[in-house]
Amino acid sequence: MDEKKAFIKERLAEIQKKLPTGVALLGATKTVPAEYINYAAECGLRLMGENRVNELVEKYDSLNKDLLEIHFIGALQSNKVKYIIDKVSMIHSVDRLSLAEEISRRALAIDKVMPVLVEVNIGKEPSKSGVMPEDTLAFIKEIAKLKGISVQGLMTIPPKCDSKEKNIEFYKKIKQIFIDISRQNVDNVNMRILSAGMSGDWQEAAECGSNMVRIGSGLFGMRQYDVKS
Repeated sequence: MDEKKAFIKERLAEIQKKLPTGVALLGATKTVPAEYINYAAECGLRLMGENRVNELVEKYDSLNKDLLEIHFIGALQSNKVKYIIDKVSMIHSVDRLSLAEEISRRALAIDKVMPVLVEVNIGKEPSKSGVMPEDTLAFIKEIAKLKGISVQGLMTIPPKCDSKEKNIEFYKKIKQIFIDISRQNVDNVNMRILSAGMSGDWQEAAECGSNMVRIGSGLFGMRQYDVKS
């Protein structure tokens, strides 16, 4: 076994040991070769998430789709939806009506309903995509009318914080939004997934109510940016 595979096996076992009951682990696989993603799957990983359309398309045929459920977790341009609509089980990054409409249109064209998460810009950062927290419910009500998608929850990436306490504040805030929207019982909305927390803070996110954590470098090691994007 090479060193990389040994590292992945060890890290996956450690994370699974610490993962609370009911919290799903998604391996964030940006720049990770299919060989190592498949090895992680052999060791027990079941969810993977790609950030880049081109990279997903390049890897797709080599992935062990018998073991892996493939999600798309990165920023998505409407004109690239057509390349992934038949390849992924969920899209985490819906943040505008035009994107939701294109996903719905492309999904219906292949007789599919695509599960999606709404990305919330919980820190209201100008440099980040995502719906503003106060607009999230109205946005969900709008896109829930589309027949080719099914809203399954929320996704967020909080701002970089200089303290654990501040980070936790953002995770508590997104959890409250998640709860508030769940109570609305909007048609075509099944608020079952809160995707929040990454390699550096997934445990805090899980403690605050996230039930899906996205771990990249914490599982696969430091990224090697030699994969074409």
